[in-house]
Amino acid sequence: MNLVSSNSPCVLSVIPPMTQLNTPYPSTAYLTGFLRSRNIHATQEDLAIKLVLRLLSATGLRQIHQCVAALPKKKRSASVRSFDTQLDRYVDAIEPAIAFLQGKDSTLAHRICSRTLLPEGPRFAAVDTYQDESGDSLGLAFGALGIQDRAKHLATLYLNDIADVIRDAVDPRFEFVRYAEALASSQASFELLHAALTATPNLIDNALRDLTIEAIATHRPNVVLISTPFPGNVYAAFRIAQTIKQRDATVITVLGGGYVNTELRDLNEPRVFEYFDYIALDAGERPVLSLIEHLQDKRPREQLVRTYTRDLGFVDFKEPDIAFAELGTPTWDGLPLGDYLSLLDMLNPMHRLWSDGRWNKLTIAQGCYWKKCSFCDVTLDYISNYQTAAVTILASRIETIVKETGQTGFHFVDEAAPPKVLKALAIELINRKLAISWWGNIRFEKSFNSDLCQLLADSGCIAISGGLEVASDRLLKLMKKGVSVEQVARVTRAFSDAGILVHAYLMYGFPTQTVQDTVDALEYVRQLFEHNCIQSGFFHRFICTVHSPVGKNPEQFGVILEPKTTTTFAKNDINFTDPTGVDHDALGVALKKALYNYMHGIALDQDVRDWFEIKVPRTTVAKHYIAKALSSR
Repeated sequence: MNLVSSNSPCVLSVIPPMTQLNTPYPSTAYLTGFLRSRNIHATQEDLAIKLVLRLLSATGLRQIHQCVAALPKKKRSASVRSFDTQLDRYVDAIEPAIAFLQGKDSTLAHRICSRTLLPEGPRFAAVDTYQDESGDSLGLAFGALGIQDRAKHLATLYLNDIADVIRDAVDPRFEFVRYAEALASSQASFELLHAALTATPNLIDNALRDLTIEAIATHRPNVVLISTPFPGNVYAAFRIAQTIKQRDATVITVLGGGYVNTELRDLNEPRVFEYFDYIALDAGERPVLSLIEHLQDKRPREQLVRTYTRDLGFVDFKEPDIAFAELGTPTWDGLPLGDYLSLLDMLNPMHRLWSDGRWNKLTIAQGCYWKKCSFCDVTLDYISNYQTAAVTILASRIETIVKETGQTGFHFVDEAAPPKVLKALAIELINRKLAISWWGNIRFEKSFNSDLCQLLADSGCIAISGGLEVASDRLLKLMKKGVSVEQVARVTRAFSDAGILVHAYLMYGFPTQTVQDTVDALEYVRQLFEHNCIQSGFFHRFICTVHSPVGKNPEQFGVILEPKTTTTFAKNDINFTDPTGVDHDALGVALKKALYNYMHGIALDQDVRDWFEIKVPRTTVAKHYIAKALSSR
């Protein structure tokens, strides 16, 4: 497989379905920019957005309808029946709706809001629940002047109806952002994925095959890097590699990305190498460089870096990694930036940023400077290997990206952006008069005082997210979060006072969390909303992973892990028994319902016990706890 005849191999980096639809996942932009900085011919393709746009076209909808027609009528869901009876309307509306969501026809918002252009399937049933006091069906959610937002939400419901049809009539594993996730997530065996890959291809498989063939014909690569950040990319990644190998077995295929770095660290499945020649772990720049040198006969196979191979197993030649400051500027050259879809399906103000608008994703520091949280994968490179770069380098990268893309919105995708770097970068952005909008994730450090928050706002910060997690000082200490509820209140209020949207990551089901802890956590959250400390939040269920302190030392957290099973493929989540015996799933329903209402300013004066369907104890949190914390700033 050596590229002895090619001094300058062509490397194609690919984003497989599915990721976000509003903006490209940044892994290929980073790899392509880095490789070009080393004078390597590098290109990139986002097959995720291309697949979606192929399905969401007039031709694609008619192909989907052929699958619908093959379904027995008794097996047709409400979504399928709606699509079948309104096919012509779906087909007529799809291209205008896509153009609107791509920002190419904003005036169409008026037609969409008239509720006469788009066919309405079961997803639209939720619209009536948004009625305000005047009876306006979307007034509560968007207000009197939100016509673009209303139209975007309605158009998103229209696409979600189509996604339901695809799932019911074509592939039950289909989702816009998580495609066939269950085939790869924490699957100890390769059997499920193998069975899916050897099954008869369906409409989606065939469309992805055709797009892969087109990409290979266009770029004529020697090496294809396929990035899988999530379990919901893995099935499609293997399908892409399968097509490449069937068309031209001499093309080298390489698998990498967040999923590989997290779940395939103990890989022992030879069938994977029927699809991929190499599998690279952790930051991909050094492994890819060493692989290219090997393929050019400049490096022996035994000196590959953090790479699985078919014959040698895992090879990890010890060589210094590429410094964060030397990675170069990511580039979006070659990606169809005008084709991404701005969607508005959830009325959570922070979640909207993840799905609406095309944001340039950029890392301002590698890894996490805290790296202590007991629920986090702190032993993995993407957390533990913390590095920064001079703010002059970061600002120059931002200038270059704005010039290339023509867009000034940035999502800083750090694990936790460090306060000192943010402060210095804000000053640099202001001094350079770089007018950008940016948002990202932080820790609620006490150094984020009113002055710093205002400085960040002046530099373009529009929103931040951070982990309040269990909202219990006892549990925050157990998980080594390094913050208290009182500190979070003061920090979040400082951001809010500066006009910056604040989103809190919230967690339930952490080891030893009692029903009383859960009720008290919800009371803290209620008061934080009541005092405008946070405007957005999301409760997620705690999951124990093999790379976290809880997974490695369960006895320290009072839990018992299930017996280990033989793993040849993926390994990440671990089931465990918590002696408290609390039904966290039942409590989670109440937490999420309460949070949804709090985000809309509803029931902030209501006793938190009212949200629970089961009897729960009275909160032990003082009624004015957050108010007192804020008054002591």
